[in-house]
Amino acid sequence: MTRTRAARLAGSALRYGLLSLAAFVSIFPFVWMLIGATNTTADIIVGKVSFGNALVRNIESFVSQVDVPLVMWNSLKVTLLGTALTILVSSMAGYGFEMFRSKLRDRLYVVVLLTLMVPFAALMIPLFMLMAKAHLIDTHIAIILPTIAWAFMIFYFRQATKSFPRELRDAAKVDGLKEWQIFLYIYVPVMRSTYAAAFVIIFMTNWNNYLWPLIVLQSNDTKTITLVISSLASAYFPDYGTVMVGTILAILPTLIVFFAMQRQFVQGMLGSVK
Repeated sequence: MTRTRAARLAGSALRYGLLSLAAFVSIFPFVWMLIGATNTTADIIVGKVSFGNALVRNIESFVSQVDVPLVMWNSLKVTLLGTALTILVSSMAGYGFEMFRSKLRDRLYVVVLLTLMVPFAALMIPLFMLMAKAHLIDTHIAIILPTIAWAFMIFYFRQATKSFPRELRDAAKVDGLKEWQIFLYIYVPVMRSTYAAAFVIIFMTNWNNYLWPLIVLQSNDTKTITLVISSLASAYFPDYGTVMVGTILAILPTLIVFFAMQRQFVQGMLGSVK
């Protein structure tokens, strides 16, 4: 009995030790960023791990170099519009793939999934040529359009739709509802946790999008926060304290969204695999 208890205590100690180590590894970059925002570049380079007194100077330096309202508005506009359109198109596609049966359905679905195997690097040049011919270079539309039909989100919504009670759809048909009414008034409310999880994933992906905006956006008036921080960090003599301030500002919206919807996010992810 004593050996069993000792083994349990050892197992618990090992488990919590590993979890504590994982938590430290996950949180340390964020803490380092907060510390760096209060220090000078020289202090950051030498690895100072205590808070300094350069926070106000770093904030003033960032505000003087960046049009913060414009940059944040650009990022929010691209992110919110892209997220809304992606959720709309992907949820409708996932609903259709699961609810409507036909001979070509599974083949078409396989083709959609195969697009996940194509790296974005192979699509950059064709996409750029397409946007150039459509005269969309240096516009936010060029960033939003390629993200609307996201194969992973279509897969996610189809898997989540498998748990949707078909009896509700059949009963709605008996009551005379059309398919778009079933989708809008029955499917969407029932699958709200799935939509919440999808919103968090898509919002974070679009907000942190870097490579494609770097290629498409060319003027300072259209750049997003990720591009601005990258330009500050890639200067010949980068001011790392200023970069840390910009990084904190950039992650605040994603932190707010995640912590505000974390319960729905967990429910949506669990519901998608049932």
